[in-house]
Amino acid sequence: MLESQTIKEAVDSALEVRVVGLSGSLRSPSATRMAVQYALKGAEEEGAKIEVLDLAAYNLPYWGLEREETNVKAVGLFRNDLRASDGIILGTPEMHGSISGVLKNALDLAGTEEFEGKMVGLVGVAGGRMGAIEALSHLRAIGRSLHAWVVPAQVSIGDSVQAFNLNGEPTDPELGDRLKSVGREVAHFARLHKCENHAQFLREWETRPSISK
Repeated sequence: MLESQTIKEAVDSALEVRVVGLSGSLRSPSATRMAVQYALKGAEEEGAKIEVLDLAAYNLPYWGLEREETNVKAVGLFRNDLRASDGIILGTPEMHGSISGVLKNALDLAGTEEFEGKMVGLVGVAGGRMGAIEALSHLRAIGRSLHAWVVPAQVSIGDSVQAFNLNGEPTDPELGDRLKSVGREVAHFARLHKCENHAQFLREWETRPSISK
């Protein structure tokens, strides 16, 4: 009985998936953070352990200063937390047609060691009606350069001031479903990839619909 329990615990541990979220806005509260948190709910529904990594709390330096003695610890902690994840949801406000400087700096401080082979989901937020398509396109390119698997599902949110209520819930149920679908895809494919079920992983990945907005 003890041996069976030990085997079950080992299997459960192998199947355990951790998905983290990064918000490219330091405002509190912010539509970007609420979008990331809601996407993470989808990952949680898929059985993943979830966590938002608060970029403000790390007190990260600008890229180029990361090797200074006072900055090594903060950067090391941030990279370790990323490395311990199986999937990552990146959220950004669209700033001048691209991603926020806050998120870009954080990604510049990381590298392929933190992202290679991991599932990445994308969420973009903008104040205007056009949404954050440019920012999402740039994030997708960054994900590829980091050797990550960027899931097809992504969410572009326009009119961000109207998008969430004070409790962080989307005002449009359809938006909530789309955000959760990003989290679910990240967690689902992360589990397949982690369990080395490569045949099923590739079969399901190749049959996914094209990028959704």
